[in-house]
Amino acid sequence: MIGVSGHCVSQAVAFNPVLANQGVKYLADGKVEICLKIPRNAQQVSLRLLDGKRFELSGQGNEIWSGRFDPGFGFHYADVLVDETEVLSPYLPIGFGCSRPINFIDVPIPGEDGFYQPDDGPHGSVIRHYFPSSVTEELESCLVYQPPQYDPSQAYPVLYLQHGLGENETGWVHQGRANFILDRQIHQGAATPMLVVMCSGMVQIHGVYNNEIFPQLLVNDVIPFIEGAYQVKKDKWHRAMAGLSMGSMHTSIATLSHPELFGYAGIFSGFLHHLWKEEQPHLDALNDADAFKKNYRIFFRAMGREDSFFSHFQQDDALLAQKGIQTMRRLYDGDHGWQVWRQCLRDFLPLIFKEATI
Repeated sequence: MIGVSGHCVSQAVAFNPVLANQGVKYLADGKVEICLKIPRNAQQVSLRLLDGKRFELSGQGNEIWSGRFDPGFGFHYADVLVDETEVLSPYLPIGFGCSRPINFIDVPIPGEDGFYQPDDGPHGSVIRHYFPSSVTEELESCLVYQPPQYDPSQAYPVLYLQHGLGENETGWVHQGRANFILDRQIHQGAATPMLVVMCSGMVQIHGVYNNEIFPQLLVNDVIPFIEGAYQVKKDKWHRAMAGLSMGSMHTSIATLSHPELFGYAGIFSGFLHHLWKEEQPHLDALNDADAFKKNYRIFFRAMGREDSFFSHFQQDDALLAQKGIQTMRRLYDGDHGWQVWRQCLRDFLPLIFKEATI
């Protein structure tokens, strides 16, 4: 179990340093203060962000290295370098990104209302399940968010929520804090109580990653498993899918290929097109604008204004305009990162499983 009812104890979202003087502190001026325990023989310790910024820590003796610096607001994956060797620090939050366990820091953005932070309201649980796959011929797993006051005798709608390239099923919990976003919105009455299923889209076939096969795994294995393990509403108007980056591509393929299964789609910082293949059979669903409107109550597309993939978003805009199809379109300040994807989820959740139209 990653979370427990009442209070979440996940390392990455409720991090408490082992010792009072170790870990990360977020200061009011946007700077961060970091204190790490490092082996005594270290000569140099630094923190390197994915954007190339690097900050040197100072040794204080007694194995403690510290520093205060300004990484910029928002979420940052970070490597701790000890004498130029990457190490995973147990004193900083840990997620899975860049195809490996990795530290991160998450600097609060001024003016945000804390929509992804835990509050004093009721909390749901995140449970790991295992199931056999006919696609991979292996035992696969998924995480399932159960809402506050979960009642196993009650039938719930289901959102299938996917991560991006190089991440896994834990991303939306550890980095995205989806469980806290859901807790708040369900408690406030903004979102319908639902189950949320998170799987690894980095599917392996006989030990080799296959980033394209997840939609098949979802339809053939994941949905049948969930609908056998839980009381759920099984019609398309109570089944939604959303994903970020690579997960948005999986969402486009699955939802457009199977309008009989999905009534809602969320494309976060992502793509209608398949980026890695020439053939695009799922886009045939765009050829009939009237059928598209009947098939999807919500088709939500969103992107950060500074996203490096923004030109792809514009290409999809042009395709939809050519086909005469309207979707719900949102832009956010930010790039291809979690500060945008959290907002996407926040705005998508209140729209689904309701009598809404595009």
